[in-house]
Amino acid sequence: MVAALGAMGAAAVSQAAATGGGILKVRLGGDQTETRIVIDLDRAASGKVAADGGSDRRVVVNLPGIDVDSPLQGAGLGLVKAWTIDRSGGGARLRIDLSADATVKRRFLLPPADGVSNYRYVVDLASSGRPAAPVQRMAKAEGVTLISMAQPTRSQALSLKKVIVIDAGHGGKDPGAIGVVGYEKDVTLAAAKALKAKLEKTGRYQVVMTRESDVEVPLETRAPIARRAGADLFISLHADSGPNASTRGASVYTLADRAVARSQKMVTKDDWFMKASYQGDRGVSGILFDLTQRATKNRSASFAEMLLDRISGRDIRLLRRSHREAGLAVLLAPDVPAVLLEMGFVNNPDDEAFLRDAAGRSRMMGAVAESIDAYFAQETRLAVR
Repeated sequence: MVAALGAMGAAAVSQAAATGGGILKVRLGGDQTETRIVIDLDRAASGKVAADGGSDRRVVVNLPGIDVDSPLQGAGLGLVKAWTIDRSGGGARLRIDLSADATVKRRFLLPPADGVSNYRYVVDLASSGRPAAPVQRMAKAEGVTLISMAQPTRSQALSLKKVIVIDAGHGGKDPGAIGVVGYEKDVTLAAAKALKAKLEKTGRYQVVMTRESDVEVPLETRAPIARRAGADLFISLHADSGPNASTRGASVYTLADRAVARSQKMVTKDDWFMKASYQGDRGVSGILFDLTQRATKNRSASFAEMLLDRISGRDIRLLRRSHREAGLAVLLAPDVPAVLLEMGFVNNPDDEAFLRDAAGRSRMMGAVAESIDAYFAQETRLAVR
């Protein structure tokens, strides 16, 4: 099936060749249980769902700011009967005719990475009915995760890779803290790449980076990147700086109670808890939002404790008060567990040397990777109780 998938991907690209200024090509992958649509773009985009499937078998996603010189269309695959992209308002409109009852499971934007020079807007569709196909696993093709079929199993549930977003703090014109040798932005990027390599080596995770080079990523866009990616966990990497250069040690931040209300600014009308009001009762949406955020905050704290335990277990120095709370922008996503890891003090010569050493980074990121494994293993144990 993997070989067939590759052939299918090529066919989807050829029939979807785009002439629009913002759209490069459209690809499809999957089957009647789950189907993925990938729109290759020459710029970033933030989509808005106008219709999300269901019994009317129509999905509509608007892409403001994306150019379409002339309408594009193509035949379907899996849950997609046919699709078109045309101009609507100030951007493009993707219309999908479904071959069966299905809904939008997730959608997100992938930045250029892993040899792919363009942006990719991804829409995942999931069948609303009972799965009639064997268990599926995710296989990578052309730098984008597409769905392929695995052999039937009797007891194993649908297994999809967890999405981990790694945020290398600062970058570009924002150097971060100034160390004895260099800048915080360089230390965080090197650590992020080391963690990405460790996670991908396991084969259990899909990793999304907020940046993979020395570029500036606006602070207010980092948490939304995780939300658009449908992240299961968000980790922001930083290196601290203090007035006393003798201070050293790692610490972990999670969202403070006093900053919880700020998370509401990230909510849009497309979020599931905003659509879930009963007979127009907006209070229901507010309750669901509060419950979602409370669960997210608890998961973040649980992961933070696991992370600190494994860092200390590798004989890496921690601050005396190592678990802290703050209202940092990268922690505000109401539905994505998130932590900010201060890996040490970049203006402390010993901490900076440790973080600039490949072996030191590997030891630190090894602890992070172990904590991620432990976190999702605990989630699995809780789910089967």
